[in-house]
Parts: sequence; structure tokens; C-alpha cells
Amino acid sequence: MKPYQPNKLPLEGLDYQRLFALVGEANAELARYDGLLQGVVNSSVMLSPLTNEEAVLSSKIEGTQATVDEVLEQEAGIHKEGEKAKDIQEIINYREALRSAHHYLDERPITLAFVRQLHKILLNSVRGQDKTPGEFRKDQNWIGKYGCTIEEASFIPPNPLQLEDHLEAWQSYISTDDIDFLLQTAVVHAQFELLHPFKDGNGRIGRILIPLFLYQKKKLSQPMFYLSSYLEANREEYYVRLQNISREGDWNGWIAFFLKAIIEQAKNNNAKVKSIMGLYDSMKIRIHEITHSQYTVHLLDAIFDRPIFETTDFVSRSQINKKTAMALLKQLREAGVLLVLREGSGRRASVLCFPALLNITEGRKIL
Repeated sequence: MKPYQPNKLPLEGLDYQRLFALVGEANAELARYDGLLQGVVNSSVMLSPLTNEEAVLSSKIEGTQATVDEVLEQEAGIHKEGEKAKDIQEIINYREALRSAHHYLDERPITLAFVRQLHKILLNSVRGQDKTPGEFRKDQNWIGKYGCTIEEASFIPPNPLQLEDHLEAWQSYISTDDIDFLLQTAVVHAQFELLHPFKDGNGRIGRILIPLFLYQKKKLSQPMFYLSSYLEANREEYYVRLQNISREGDWNGWIAFFLKAIIEQAKNNNAKVKSIMGLYDSMKIRIHEITHSQYTVHLLDAIFDRPIFETTDFVSRSQINKKTAMALLKQLREAGVLLVLREGSGRRASVLCFPALLNITEGRKIL
């Protein structure tokens, strides 16, 4: 098997008759989702559960084994050990890369330098830190079963001597407008995965770029549209469709799959955002009825932003003085709004959780 030779962009010979019905439906569903997104006040707080879920699921595609609950528990001081702790740190890095990208893109476009910076954040202090974080590969890599030789590989990315030219062409394509932005997003993601420009972390970087590209092209008002839930649920087809591009030149099959993912994920995200917004509104009323406090919104924002937390962390984030904050938390515990995961003892703070929000994002009862 020879190293893959990427197609020139923009692509020629696509079956637009087959794809345009899906393009229309995908654009309509994404527009509905973005309409909802535009109505979310303080989206970074309100939609942090979706960001946490994306970080967990995108990392899961690559083999990490940790849940949203475990990530939040780790950050709240309920520490995990061994491989679990390493998995959690990878997820935290992914989330940090997403958040830092948002601020960057408010002023600048996606560039190769930006992609390298994302990669540096992603691999900071984790298992891939020995794989040149923030640097494109200088060696030939390949994909296949663990421990396989290049002769046994299922896919060999482009030769490293040609990689820079291919990446420059990819960057140039991103800066232009293709016939449709969602079709272009499908091509941008797949071409990046096929170039496989890093020694590690290519899949996660490629998935981070999906909402960022849509945000850059003004298809989203916030870079908060995450596909990993669908891609993880359909992981085998996801890989087969990408593989079929290199083996058979089947870009039409890949783009059709990607557009279906947009359609289904937009519907799913719509339902989750509506549930989160509904919970926020109902909890604002309930918490005020329980506490009769002027700090209702401060309290609510703090538990939405971090639904598993140490009480000391809550005090600093909510900006409510300690005595008042502890009294409010006690009232919410007694009312069943918050549950105890770890009782405080001595200097060790209590860890509390807000199960109603976790139930929405996890799609199950956790407690």
C-alpha cells in the first residue's frame, strides 16, 4: 500500500443531485438549532453541559474510558488514580482546547498555526506529550491494528515530505467559500483526518474543527454544535466512510453520512438545549421559593456551570460571601435540589451535585 494522495480541493464530480436534498435538510435543522442558541443568555454557562459531553464522547471515540460525572468529580476533588486519571486529563484538555478556540476565533480565522496551538493544548501533560505536541509530523505514520507494521496497515497517510503542501492547500480551502458550507465542512473534516498531520490526536482535533469552521463561516452564532454523540454511536460507519474515500474515492458516501449526522445531531441538540433552558427557568423559580434570596441567579449559574462541585469552590465562583453561601447550599440540600457526594470533614470541603442537570446531559438517572 502506498501513502494516500489527497484529492485537490474543491472537489470535482460530486453527485449534487444525491446530496442536495440532504444539504437542504441539514441546513434547515442547523438553522433551527442556531435560532435556539441565539436565545440562550450566558451560553458558556448554560451550555457547559454540552461542552462537557462533547469532550467525553470525542475522547471516547479514541478509546478513553471516563464519564462526564467522573470528570466533574475529579475537578471537585474526588480524585481518580492510574489510567482513569489519565483519561480524565485528556478530556479536560479537549474541553480547554474548545474553550480557548472560541476566544481566538472572535478575532482571527482558522489557520495552520491555530491548529498547532489547539494540538499543543490537547496533548499537554497527557499520554501523547512525547509525540511532538503542536508540531506536524516529520515521519511517515500509518493506521492499523495495534503493533502492526506499515506493510500490514489499513491506511497510510500522505508522505511527510508532501504534507506541508497538502496542509497549505487545506488551509486555502478553508478560507474560501464552496458551493455549500455544510458540504464544505464535511470535506474539511475528512481531508484533515486523511492528511493525519499529527503523530497523535488527529481525530479529536478534526472534530473540534467542525463547530469552529461553522462559526467562522457564520453558520453558527456560537461555536457550540457538537457531532461526537452521533459519531460515537455510529463509530464503525464513521471509520468505514472515511476509509472508503481513500480506497474508492467515495466522497459522496462520506458527505451523505456527514449531512445525516448534522441532521440527527441538530435535532438531538435542540431537544437537550430546550430541556436545559426549561430546567434553568423552573429552577430559578424553585430556588427563589426555597431561599427567598437576592442571590438566586448567582447560585443557579454556579451550579449550572459546574453541577458537581466542592463547597469552597462554589463560594469563590458564585461571589457570594461564605456564610451566606453555605446557608443557601444547606437549604438546597434539605430541599433535595442538591445531593451530597462527599461529606466534609476537618479541612476537607463537602462535594455536592445537581442531579437534575446531569440527568439531562447523561440521558439517564445517575442517583
